[in-house]
Amino acid sequence: MRRVGEVRPSPGITVEELVEQYGKSGSFGAGRLARAARLLTEMLEDEECTRFLGLAGAMVPAGMRGPVLELLDEGLLDVVVSTGANLSHDLIEELGVGHYCGDETADDRDLRSRGISRIYDVYLPEEGFRAFEVGVRELLDEVDDGFTVSQMLREIGKRVSGDCLLGAAARRGVDVYCPAIQDSILGLQVWSHGLEVDAFSDMDEIMDTGFGAERTGALLVGGGVPKNYVLQTMMTAGEGLDYAVQLTTDTPVNGGLSGATLKEAVSWGKVRGRGVTVYGDATITLPILVSAARRGS
Repeated sequence: MRRVGEVRPSPGITVEELVEQYGKSGSFGAGRLARAARLLTEMLEDEECTRFLGLAGAMVPAGMRGPVLELLDEGLLDVVVSTGANLSHDLIEELGVGHYCGDETADDRDLRSRGISRIYDVYLPEEGFRAFEVGVRELLDEVDDGFTVSQMLREIGKRVSGDCLLGAAARRGVDVYCPAIQDSILGLQVWSHGLEVDAFSDMDEIMDTGFGAERTGALLVGGGVPKNYVLQTMMTAGEGLDYAVQLTTDTPVNGGLSGATLKEAVSWGKVRGRGVTVYGDATITLPILVSAARRGS
C-alpha cells in the first residue's frame, strides 16, 4: 500500500510530466491514464510486437487524425482496423472542404435547409460530400475488380497525400482493414461504382499476421466492429493480446462490446497479457496518451 501523491500542474508543465504526476496520484481516471501510458510505451518499444489500432467513433471529424498520423509516421503501427465512417471522413478532409466547428443546440431543420450535416458540434457542408463523391469516383476508376477491401484501400492510399490516414498507411506498408465498409458513404460509393470487392479474403491476411506475430498489442479507440475484428483475430490466430489499451466512454453493465472490459476478453482468449481501460472522451485521452507514450512517460 502506498500513499496517494499530489498532482501539481505547475506553469509550463509538459504532457509527459503531467501524466507522470497522474501516476504518482495513481487514483481514478488519472491513475488509469498513467498506467495506460506506461503500458502503451512498453508496447511501442517492443520490437517483436505486432501493433494493432482499432479506430471507432467520430475521431476524424473531431480532428483526431493527428495522433494516429504520428504513430503511422514513426512506424509504430503494423495494422489499422477502422470504421468506414472514419475512412470516409479521412478522404473528405483530403478531397473536400473539411469539417467545421458548429453548435449542438442548432436547429437541425435549418441546417438541413442550408445543406449542412451535423455530427454533434461538428458541421459538414454539402459541398464536402460533393467533392468527396467526385474525388472518390476518380480514385475508384483506377482500382481493378477482385481486390480485397484492404488492397482497395491501399490502392486509394497510394494516390492521396501523406496527410491522409490511408496515404500515410500505404507509404508505411501498414495494412488498413475495414470489415464493415458497406456501412459508410465510402462503401456506398464503392457499391454505386459497381466495383466488385472480395470481403472475406481480408480475413486470411489479418489471420496470417496474427499467426506470424511473436507478440501482439492493440490500442483500441472505442469499440464496435474494429475492436472485435482485432480481438477475434487474436482469439483465432493466437492466444490473445499481450498488450491492450482501451479508450471508451461506455461501461460494462449493459453487456455491449464497447464497454466490455479487457478482463472479460481474457475469458474469450482474446487477451492473455496486461490491459488497461481508460474511461473518458477519446478526443481528450487519445492525444494525451499518444504524446506521453511516445516520450517514454
